[in-house]
Amino acid sequence: MSVLVYVEQVEGKFKKSVFEAVSYAKAIADAQGSSLTAIAIGNIEVSELQELGKYGASKVLTVTDDQLKTFVNQAYAAVVAEAAKKEGADIVVLSNSFSGKGLAPRIAVKLEAGLIDGAVELPKMDGGQFLVKKTAFSGKAYAVTSLTSAIKVVALNPNAYGVKENATEISIESFSPEVKATDLAAIVKEIVRATNKVSLPDAEIVVSAGRGLKGPENWGMVEELAGLLGAATACSKPVSDADWRPHSEHVGQTGIAISPNLYIAIGISGAIQHLAGVSSSKVIVVINKDPEAPFFKVADYGIVGDAFEVVPRLIEALKAHKG
Repeated sequence: MSVLVYVEQVEGKFKKSVFEAVSYAKAIADAQGSSLTAIAIGNIEVSELQELGKYGASKVLTVTDDQLKTFVNQAYAAVVAEAAKKEGADIVVLSNSFSGKGLAPRIAVKLEAGLIDGAVELPKMDGGQFLVKKTAFSGKAYAVTSLTSAIKVVALNPNAYGVKENATEISIESFSPEVKATDLAAIVKEIVRATNKVSLPDAEIVVSAGRGLKGPENWGMVEELAGLLGAATACSKPVSDADWRPHSEHVGQTGIAISPNLYIAIGISGAIQHLAGVSSSKVIVVINKDPEAPFFKVADYGIVGDAFEVVPRLIEALKAHKG
């Protein structure tokens, strides 16, 4: 048996979350004494594919069908499932990204496999058990789930495991599974990406703000702080609803769920719906002038103060440190 990892590409390039998924899959493969194969779909340069060997993949299956140039959920799931059958993989790993959330359950159904989505730790495989810690209740809690199926699908949360180099000699092999017309009944005609921003799901640091900033004209200091930290910017739901910021920056239960290493919340009270999307952050820093704000109950660090006084001082301190 072996482990298969799906490696999502964006315009022919792999993101950090892919290397994290490969690192995670390699650790699983090593634990069960098996090999790791990656499956890549789309036109990707050989040099980019070879990068996967740095993190433990010993083989890459590449699919270059013109019908699959853009992401098609059902068709991609069928290709990954066929690759798993070809390799005799008993464990399939992928990132719990936007596309991964749609792929994982479809792959599991096609393979008649058990599924764990939102994994945050390596499986414990002692005594024949397969136990994985995962997020539960929209990120408000954790659950340890046992999979008893012969084949298992694990979707790893971004920033949960980390990228670990484990250089392996890698081979690249063309793979041409049949793509059924029924799998292409619904297709994506175009994907428009924000190329000038740090991607929220992949960001290690996120600077977010809420109604405490009083209006969109005051967002300059948030963007400046984020720029100094190399962070992504985000906002609460009321802010995006008021069109102060684009909906693509809304984090929370009804927005984007994130798990950065550092989350800085400025002028956000911390309603339960917002916390559900950010509680997986490793470190949470809250800046709010209301000492009774609910966010302080879950914060690792809190500053009670006016954002218009605290944030400029943080910016000055960071500039001085960098200087």
